[in-house]
Amino acid sequence: MKIFCPFIMLRYLLVFYVVIFSTTALSVEVTDLYVAKIPVASQVNAERDKALKKAMAAVLVKVGGQESVLTEPLLKKALANSRSYMSQYRYVRNNDENQLLASFDEAKINQLFIEANLPLWGSLRPQVLLWLVEEDGLSRDILSASANSPLPPLVADFSDSRGLPILLPLMDLTDVSQINIADFWGRFKTPIEQASQRYIAEMAVVVRISNDSLITEPQAMDNCQPLCGQKSYVIDWTLFSDSQSISSKSLDFSYQGVNKSSLLEQGLADITQVIYQRYALATNSEQEYTIDIANVDDMATYVTIVEFLQELSSVSSIQLKQAKGNSRRFSLELIGSKQAFLASLKLNKKLAQFIDPLADIDPNAVPVFLWESE
Repeated sequence: MKIFCPFIMLRYLLVFYVVIFSTTALSVEVTDLYVAKIPVASQVNAERDKALKKAMAAVLVKVGGQESVLTEPLLKKALANSRSYMSQYRYVRNNDENQLLASFDEAKINQLFIEANLPLWGSLRPQVLLWLVEEDGLSRDILSASANSPLPPLVADFSDSRGLPILLPLMDLTDVSQINIADFWGRFKTPIEQASQRYIAEMAVVVRISNDSLITEPQAMDNCQPLCGQKSYVIDWTLFSDSQSISSKSLDFSYQGVNKSSLLEQGLADITQVIYQRYALATNSEQEYTIDIANVDDMATYVTIVEFLQELSSVSSIQLKQAKGNSRRFSLELIGSKQAFLASLKLNKKLAQFIDPLADIDPNAVPVFLWESE
C-alpha cells in the first residue's frame, strides 16, 4: 500500500519549478560579430581603405569585448592589412548617411586572437537588462527604449558596437503598476529581481544618473577642478545576476563629470568589462569539468548528447567516465570558464541543470543535468 506524503509532493514540485525556471534565463547568439558599418564621405580608394581599417577595428572590439585588444601588437599589425581579413564589402545608405558595410572572415579573426593569446568571447552572450534611472532635481524616471531622451539611443549604439545584448525595460502598465522607483534608487535586490523576471535576462544592471542627490560636496575654490561652475552629473551602477554566473551583487562603480552621455558610455564600457571577464573563452587555457547527465534512456539518446557536447564552442573534448542506469558521467575539457559553458547550455536549451532546493550544498558534488528530448 502506497502512502501519499504531502511533504514529498511539495519537494518534487519545488524541484520541478527550479529545474524549469533555470532554463528560462537566456543567452543571446549575436549574429553580426564579424560585420561593421563605417560612415564614408566618398567611394574613392583611399576613403575605402580607411573605412575598412576602422571596420576591422570595430569587429576586433566586438569579438574581443574590450577596446584594449587594439593595443596588442599582433592585432595592430593585422589592422594595417585589413583587406586580407575581409570577406566582402558594399556601400549602403542609412539615415541619409553613406556607409561602408564590411564583413570579415570569422576563422581568420579568431586565429588572430588565438595567436595573440587573447580571450575570445564567442557569439553566446548574456542578455543584460538595463534599468536606467535618471534623477533631475526632485524628479526621478526609469527610461524605456522609447523615452524622450538621448540616452536610450546611446545604449542601443553601444550594444551594437560591443556586441552585448542590452535591453531597456518597456515601462508599460505592467512595469508601472509593479515598480517603486525608490526601490531602484535604493538598489534593493529583491524588488529589482522581481521586476526583472518578466524580461528573462541573465543579469540586470541598475544605473543611476543624478544632477542632484548623488553630487558630492563642492571642493574649495582654491582647489577648484574643471567641474566648478558647470552643471555636474554623477553616474553609478550596480550589477545583479543569476547564481550561475557572477555573484548576486557586483561592486558598485561611480563617475562624476559634466557630460552625462560620456559618463554613461564609460559606465557601460566598465559593465561590459566585468561581464567579459566572466564569459570570455581563454584561448590559452583549458580546465576539466565533470557532469552527470540523467534520463539517457537509449543508445540513440547517448549518441545525440555526445554530438551536442562536441558542437559546443566552449568544449574542446569529452570523455565518458561512467555509465550507471540511465545516467552518464562525462569529463569535459572546457575552453575558458564554466560560466561560458553554462551560458551555451542556456542558449541551446537542451541540457537543464537539476537543482534540488532542499539539498545540502556540497561544493564537491558533481552537477546533474537533464537532457531535454524533442
